[in-house]
Amino acid sequence: MNVRAIEARVLPLAKWLLAASVLIHFVLVITQAKMTMIDLLVYRDGPPSILHGTLYDWRLAQYSQQFALPFTYPPFAAIVFLPLSWVPWGVVRIVWQVISVICLWWLVRLSLRLIGKDRISVADAIRLDPVTEDAWRQRAMLWTALLIWTEPVRTTLNYGQINLLLAAVVLAGMVSTRPLLSGLSVGLTTGVKLTPALSGIYFLATKRWAAAAWSAVAFAVTVGVAYAVSPAQSTLYWFHLLSDTSRIGPVGSAINQSLRGALSRTVGYDVGSGPVWLAGAAVAAVLLFFALRASVRARDTLAGIVSVQFFTLLVSPISWSHHWVWMVPALLWLLYGRAAGGRLVMTTAVIWLVAVGSFLISFLLKMQGSIWSIPRPWYESLLGWVYPACGLLTLVTIAVALHARRPEKPIDSAGVDSVTAAA
Repeated sequence: MNVRAIEARVLPLAKWLLAASVLIHFVLVITQAKMTMIDLLVYRDGPPSILHGTLYDWRLAQYSQQFALPFTYPPFAAIVFLPLSWVPWGVVRIVWQVISVICLWWLVRLSLRLIGKDRISVADAIRLDPVTEDAWRQRAMLWTALLIWTEPVRTTLNYGQINLLLAAVVLAGMVSTRPLLSGLSVGLTTGVKLTPALSGIYFLATKRWAAAAWSAVAFAVTVGVAYAVSPAQSTLYWFHLLSDTSRIGPVGSAINQSLRGALSRTVGYDVGSGPVWLAGAAVAAVLLFFALRASVRARDTLAGIVSVQFFTLLVSPISWSHHWVWMVPALLWLLYGRAAGGRLVMTTAVIWLVAVGSFLISFLLKMQGSIWSIPRPWYESLLGWVYPACGLLTLVTIAVALHARRPEKPIDSAGVDSVTAAA
């Protein structure tokens, strides 16, 4: 696949494609009753309960045919979301969608800026010719227009999820050379939703000890603030509810695209954290080790961050398909990064495009019947591996493609903060 030849024809139309995509999206937001934004309802309607000491007893009354959604986030998240309850629902819907679309553009733009920075610093390590700054901007508009219609992004928008916002904040913080900013981005987002915590692996791998320390401090502050507001609800969450995955949702449902979900559907029962899951997690950990080592040695920042985020999604008990918005920077790295053009890299990119463009998970959800049923026909179990399999393949691809690569010269003294500033 000649990426440059294909995009050369469409780049001049990028701004019009983006305008059309965003316009169509907001028409659907306004007119489609199916866009319930059920998770946004949880963010808006649940948090006031923390002031009454009933946050984790609260359930969403609407759309609860199979599962009345509880508030599953740390208590600090309820404090952050509390202002949403003061705003009319119609306004919250629109504002949240605007923020999410902007975060998608930022995620694309920053990823491409990192790749462009890498291409300038390591000009001989890539196969594509240098492109102008205007071309990078056009690419950002083009891919934002396209990726808004992929399944992880689409379902994030449909559910009113927070994934794009968290990914944008985490990526911006992780690439900063300022330890405080890096630590705040990871620590504060961990206080809202626990999964960013494993981003600290990247700080440790790159010997960014101060960033790792600030992450821990920032997270501790979120816990302290929540205890000050509601000590009873904080104690309930951290000491009793934290490991209760049944409150989050059905582990075996097709929408759970973690290793635990895929393995459970394969064997026909919830594998929990037993030997089956441990074996799968061990494989993911080994692949992370090689992918992260290759990324660090090659000084490929985006590849290293993607590796850690994919590992997090794989080993988390529940990783809904809309949590996989980290495929956005992964796909861009596969298409434009320093290893772009290799057979394995392009094959992985094509597989990802098919996986997220086919809406396979949505199809499997309609096939499975009850969300609580784990056993299913073998072909449904096999298809239900789509995101975990793509995640594992991406780790392999990064490790192999960057093996033994070294930058010809160090990144300039401006560091990656110049990337975020220019984005």
